[in-house]
Amino acid sequence: MTNPGPVGRRSPLVPTLPRGDVLGTYDTYPEAQRVVDRLSQAEFPIKRVAIIGNDLKTVERVTGRLSYGRAALAGAVTGLWLGVFFGLVMLVFATETATAATVGAAALLGAGFGMLYGIVSFAITRRRRDFTSTHQVLASSYQIVVDPEVSGRAHEILARPETPRR
Repeated sequence: MTNPGPVGRRSPLVPTLPRGDVLGTYDTYPEAQRVVDRLSQAEFPIKRVAIIGNDLKTVERVTGRLSYGRAALAGAVTGLWLGVFFGLVMLVFATETATAATVGAAALLGAGFGMLYGIVSFAITRRRRDFTSTHQVLASSYQIVVDPEVSGRAHEILARPETPRR
């Protein structure tokens, strides 16, 4: 049994891996994407194709040392955006009393509280995490899987020489 999706499609209740014939395995996502683009340009029923990432790994890249100054700056920027948001909400819903100065004041207050929060949270977590980083989820390889009914057509399309894009 399935539930209707947001656009009238039916989606499975439990997420499942796509099943079908493996059209190819690629080292990078852009390589797999180019193959799907070729199929799409050949008017292939693209809804019957899936790209599956295999052997997922979490990669954390260290981007720098965290200091009180960086923690304060990051907190101030986050607080600034939050202050601007609340100032704009006040400007929209309290039209008689709110002005552009209200937005500016809310932005400054937000930046101040954000800076304070950044410094305090860094002081609490210091020595456990003195660096900044970014996180990514990467796959070791990518497989293109196609419904068995259209697998032959997909192989035919990919066997043709690639036509240059205009």
